[in-house]
Amino acid sequence: MGYYFTSESVSEGHPDKVADQISDAVLDEILRYDPTSKVACETLVTTGLVVVAGEIRTNAYVEIQDIARRVINRIGYNKSEYQFDAQSCGVLSALHGQSNDIFQGVKREDEENQGAGDQGMMFGFACKETENYMPLTIDLSHLLLQELAAIRREGKKMTYLRPDAKSQVTVEYGEGWKPLRIDTIVISTQHDEFADDETMQKKIEADVRNILFPRVKKQLPVRLKRLFGDNMKLYVNPTGKFVIGGPHGDAGVTGRKIIVDTYGGRGAHGGGAFSGKDSSKVDRSAAYAARHIAKNLVAAGVCDQALVQIAYAIGKAEPVGFYINTDGTSHVKMSDAEIALKVKELVDIRPYFIVKRFGLTNPIFEETASYGHFGRQPETRKVEVYYEDNDTFREGEHIYKNVEFFGWEKLDLVDKLKAAFGC
Repeated sequence: MGYYFTSESVSEGHPDKVADQISDAVLDEILRYDPTSKVACETLVTTGLVVVAGEIRTNAYVEIQDIARRVINRIGYNKSEYQFDAQSCGVLSALHGQSNDIFQGVKREDEENQGAGDQGMMFGFACKETENYMPLTIDLSHLLLQELAAIRREGKKMTYLRPDAKSQVTVEYGEGWKPLRIDTIVISTQHDEFADDETMQKKIEADVRNILFPRVKKQLPVRLKRLFGDNMKLYVNPTGKFVIGGPHGDAGVTGRKIIVDTYGGRGAHGGGAFSGKDSSKVDRSAAYAARHIAKNLVAAGVCDQALVQIAYAIGKAEPVGFYINTDGTSHVKMSDAEIALKVKELVDIRPYFIVKRFGLTNPIFEETASYGHFGRQPETRKVEVYYEDNDTFREGEHIYKNVEFFGWEKLDLVDKLKAAFGC
């Protein structure tokens, strides 16, 4: 008999995600000027108002209003009828300096022994359900909303779409987390006012089936396309209407979608949010390192599923805990404890080395703030910065740097792990 597992995602126009994106955009802009900055930026959004608060230590000065308005406009809140739009909303800044008590725990004469910016435990997870080693439920939830946003931006079909949306996917699994079929999909999408509610409901549901689903299926391998069966249940805007949405419908706050940001409820979560935090905060950087280890373990054939935990004490470089659980899927003649010991010998998980390995002092974070921090495609791109060092280059009056986005998704440990574990 099968069992059921469900994950949800939210669009870039969801109020909590608006807040996350503003926080990470502030972080990125500060890092463009000063890559050594320490940032903990929180955002609240509600009807006609953005409040940015937190603690920052930096040599940079940035225009918080300009950053917030740019992000809001990019997302699509650019009409006064939304009761929250880029041009007319108020933007308040309540940022102040970082505590010296925290800074003294992070700063070290020897950079390699930089202390963790906080205590806590962080988790990484990977499995073989999808090509990007993510759980199928969260991967599909993200993909549905990414395509819905793409349709909205193209402006050719489903022209009634507004920025706020949520998705939810329930999959029936067999033994060993084998996906058998998609049982239920829920799509709730904000939309323009229709003259007739019944016509509206039928139109949106038909468009989800006939426009959205084909675009999503086109991106899936055959084995996953087959999971969309005739008996799959679909609920579109179950309340019947979704005109009032975004920050006018609900207040949004940075860090309230940590399960959407990670694995959709699979594995585990230490409780720390990501957005608005520089890489000295291990809530973020160590979660990226844990995902990197888990994904490479599975890709190397050491196991079919991996949960990795790393724990730190504030101000200390060496982690106080390191744990791996393969849930009985290991393909090597070692216990999970022995696997963890060997991995810790191969990978340095002190904060300095995590930051260096993934280039986490670069302005790469705004893109992570919607549709998940994991399962994304790593790539190197040219970005503009406002400082010069050995890695920057000039083009006319502008300074650029080639930086890596989503570097924690690389499979660059696979050969090392195969050699170490004899896979």
